Amino acid sequence: MTTILQINSAARSQGAQSTLLANELTEKLQQSNPGAQLVVRNLQAKPLPHLDDSILSAFFTPADQRTPEQAAISARSEALIAELQAADIIVIGAPMYNFGISSQLKTYFDFISRAGISFQYKAEGAEGFVTGKKVFVVTTRGGQYVGSPDDTHTSYLQTFLGFLGMTDVTFIYAEGLAMGPDVASAALAGARDAIAAA
Repeated sequence: MTTILQINSAARSQGAQSTLLANELTEKLQQSNPGAQLVVRNLQAKPLPHLDDSILSAFFTPADQRTPEQAAISARSEALIAELQAADIIVIGAPMYNFGISSQLKTYFDFISRAGISFQYKAEGAEGFVTGKKVFVVTTRGGQYVGSPDDTHTSYLQTFLGFLGMTDVTFIYAEGLAMGPDVASAALAGARDAIAAA
């Protein structure tokens, strides 16, 4: 059975365009994969804590030496990684905020990036263990940045996902959403065309 994991990372709890478009893409993917299991992780509704001393200590303390608190932190991280590994298709709603990803998505990335669990360093470089996935990134932006030096958002996401082994990544963009109703309408129509073709 195909498993689809949808990760919503908008800061808004309601009405975020990235979430709405990700929902539409997930519906399309479910139609293309009858019987697929859907798992939705809403990072705004269930936020993860930012890295601090206690989290880093939990991650880097050997399992047999962890305190109960450290074991709980590590178990939370490992459950997220297992959820990711169990997915065949991953849909990430990733709006651009101030040229980057949301803090919600960054904390998620920090929790799933674990040496020896989701990746390892070898003499020839890093090797990601999260492989064999088809990833869609639905990104919304107030301005228009694709193909420009200012689009560090896309390159960061490609780099991070590739680092963990996810190299089959398709981006779906809705840009210019703050540039007037005509531009926004065209952007959403273009994103929906890309969703229909997915």
